[in-house]
Amino acid sequence: LKGKKTKPLSLSHTPNTCFHIKPNAMDSDFGIPRELSPLQQLRSQYKPELPPCLQGTTVRVELGDGTTVAEAADSHTMVRAFPHTLGQPLAHFLRETAQVTDAHIITELPSVRVGIVFCGRQAPGGHNVIWGLFEALKVHNSKSTLLGFLGGSEGLFAQKTLEITDDILQTYKNQGGYDLLGRTKDQIKTTEQVNAALKACTDLKLDGLVIIGGVTSNTDAAHLAEFFVEAKCPTKVVGVPVTTNGDLKNQFVETNVGFDTICKVNSQLISNACTDALSAEKYYYFIRLMGRKHSHVALECTLQSHPNMVILGEEVAASKLTIFDIAKQICDAVQARAGEDKNHGVILIPEGIIESIPEVYALLKEIHGLLRQGVPADKISTQLSPWSSALFEFLPPFIKKQLLLRPESDDSAQLSQIETEKLLAYLVETEMNKRLKEGTYKGKKFNAICHFFGYQARGSLPSKFDCDYAYVLGHICYHILAAGLNGYMATVTNLKSPVNKWKCGAAPITAMMTVKHWSQNASSTLTSIGRPAIHPAMVDLKGKAYDLLRQNAQKFLMEDLYRNPGPLQYDGPGADAKAVSLCVEDQDYMGRIKKLQEYLDQVRKIVKPGCSQDVLKAALSVMASVTDVLTTISSTGGQ
Repeated sequence: LKGKKTKPLSLSHTPNTCFHIKPNAMDSDFGIPRELSPLQQLRSQYKPELPPCLQGTTVRVELGDGTTVAEAADSHTMVRAFPHTLGQPLAHFLRETAQVTDAHIITELPSVRVGIVFCGRQAPGGHNVIWGLFEALKVHNSKSTLLGFLGGSEGLFAQKTLEITDDILQTYKNQGGYDLLGRTKDQIKTTEQVNAALKACTDLKLDGLVIIGGVTSNTDAAHLAEFFVEAKCPTKVVGVPVTTNGDLKNQFVETNVGFDTICKVNSQLISNACTDALSAEKYYYFIRLMGRKHSHVALECTLQSHPNMVILGEEVAASKLTIFDIAKQICDAVQARAGEDKNHGVILIPEGIIESIPEVYALLKEIHGLLRQGVPADKISTQLSPWSSALFEFLPPFIKKQLLLRPESDDSAQLSQIETEKLLAYLVETEMNKRLKEGTYKGKKFNAICHFFGYQARGSLPSKFDCDYAYVLGHICYHILAAGLNGYMATVTNLKSPVNKWKCGAAPITAMMTVKHWSQNASSTLTSIGRPAIHPAMVDLKGKAYDLLRQNAQKFLMEDLYRNPGPLQYDGPGADAKAVSLCVEDQDYMGRIKKLQEYLDQVRKIVKPGCSQDVLKAALSVMASVTDVLTTISSTGGQ
C-alpha cells in the first residue's frame, strides 16, 4: 500500500468450514497502520473521558426488576422464541461511592477471550467501540484477549480473526470507517449462519461475542444469544447500537453511534447549499439524505441548518400523500416565495420517502414480487396491475430503471439508488412551467440542482460526541460480560448532559423487540406472525423534535433563516454541541425506572407490619389509585 508502513499481522484461521470470505473482502490490508493527516494525528491522541461508574478496576452492577415485553399482544410469540433470555432484568453500573445494598461488586476478574464483529453499515465512531472494549479488558486483566473478525459476519463464519493490540489501534483511535476489520453481510440469521457462528465461538473458546450494528444486527444478536443458551455454549452475546440512520431508538436507547456525526457533516453541506442559493438567487436545491426508511437524519439536519422545506416520510405516510400531492406542496411553496421575490431555496428529502408514498410503495411491492418469481426486469411492466402499470408508464425512464432494481435482503427497495430528488424536481419543473405558461406563476424560470448526501458523510471523522459515546459503550460491553449477562445491549442515558453525568447500563435486547403482524394478501383474513425483531423507530410526530420543526416551518419556508453550524469541531464553542433532537427530548428512561424502584423501596420501609392504621390506609388508597391509572394507560397502549 503506497505511503503506508506494513507489518506482519496476528491472523488465525480455522479451516474446514463451509463459509468463505469473498476475495475482495479479504484482500484488504486489515490492521495496517494508516497514513494520518495532522488533524487525524491530533484526533488519534484524544482520550475520551469515562463516566465515574466505569472507572476503577472493579465492576459494580445493580440488577433491577425483570423486564416485560414491549407489546403485550406479542407475549406468546416472544415466550416461544426466547424461553431462556426473555424477562431478564435491567442492569445499572454504579460508581464506587454509590450506596446500594444489593449491588454486586465483582473484584476477581479472570482473563477472558472476546470476539468483536462489525455487522452493520459503517458508522463514524465504530472503531472507538473496539478501543473502549480493548482498554476495559486490559485494565481489568492484562491477560485478556480481544479478537476482531475480519470481513464482518462472513469473517465470523470463516473464523478469520485479527488479535487486537494497542499498536494496531494506534492509527484507528477516533477515526472514521470500518477499515480496521471491514464488513460484508449484515446478517447472522439462517440456520447455516447461526451454526457457523456457534462453531466459531466454540472453536475459538470465546467468553463473549460483541456485535456492532443497527436494528437488524442487534435483532440477530438477541436470537444468537438464545440459540447459544439452548446449545449450552458459554459465549455471552452483547449488542452495541451503532447506525447512522438514528432509527435504533426506544425507551432504553436515546441515540446511536454515528448519527451525531452524519447529521453534522450533512448539515454543513446543506448550509453551504443554502448560502449558495441565497447568493445566486436562481436555484432550488433538492437534497436527498441517506437514512433508510425513516426520516431521523432529515429532521435533525433541518433543525441544525434551517433549509426552506423538508418532506418527512412519516408525514407523507400519516397524511397518505401521493407523489402528486408532494409535488404540489413544493410548487405552492415555490410560488409563494416568488411572490416575495425569492426565486431560490433548499428542500430536503429523506431517501426513505419513496416507500412512504402509498401508490409508489404498492408499485414497488408488485415489482419485488415479480422479481422473486423470476420475471425478467424488461418484462415486468407488462405484468403489473392496471393502477401500477399506469403509474409506472407515467414515470420518467431513469426512475423506472431504478425501481426495477432487486430489493435488499429485508425486501426494502435499494433506497440509495432511487433518485427521488430528481423525480420530484422533474415533476415540480413540469408543473411550474405549466403555471408560467398559464400566467398563474410570475416568478423566474424554475431551475433545480439535485444532490444525494450519503456516502460522503458516513466515512467522516467522528464527532467528539460519537468518539466519547462509542468508547464508553465499548467499556460497558466489558462490564456486561464481567457480570455474566447474555443477550444484552450496552446503553447510556442522560446523554445530553456532560460525560461525567452519563448513566451506564444494559438492557435485555428482547425488551426492545416486537412482532409484526401482516396480511398475506388483500383478500386474506389470516395473519402471519413474523420473527420477533427490533423494528426501526419512526420519527415521533407527537415528539418534541417534530414539534420544534412545526413551530418554525413557516419561518424557515419564507424568511431564509439559514444557519451554518460549520465543519466538525473538536475544540471551542461547537465541540460539545449535540444533536438538537437528542437535547429537546425528555428521555432518561433507565434513570426513571431506577428512581421508581427507589420510591417503591421507601414505601416498603415505611409500610411494614406494625405501622399505624393511618399510614396503612393512606398507602392502600394511593396505591389503588395509581394501579387503576396505570392499568388504564397500559391497556390503551400508552408509553
